[in-house]
Amino acid sequence: MTAEHPAALPDVKLPPELDRVLRDYERGWRTGDAAALAALFAQDGFVLQSNRPPIRGRAAILQAYQGHGGAPLRLRALSYATADTVGYIIGAYRYGDSANDTGKFTLTLRREPDGRWLIFSDMDNSSQPSAPPAPAPAN
Repeated sequence: MTAEHPAALPDVKLPPELDRVLRDYERGWRTGDAAALAALFAQDGFVLQSNRPPIRGRAAILQAYQGHGGAPLRLRALSYATADTVGYIIGAYRYGDSANDTGKFTLTLRREPDGRWLIFSDMDNSSQPSAPPAPAPAN
């Protein structure tokens, strides 16, 4: 364990209704099913990705996910909480059989009147080091 590679935080076990959100997201991503991914979001939900403007609304989320996915995504929960109709999952992700997390995410959740939890916002970012900025051109 070093400062560059700290020990991974342990998983937490989610209640089935929250675990379903992660497993359905993995399945939709693996199959490249933009409609299935968008259906996991509240009608007025957000996708908040690094280096991109916010995406809001299920129709815009559907469009944003078109042509993405197809890789075996693995999601794991690090923390969660729920109260009444709101909740969150903080987690980490990786692809394929990699032993190391590629990035981390926060899902804010909203429980619908039928009891189903939907994603209100999905914010993720990489855990990989970013490239240093290019040097300024000499004048």
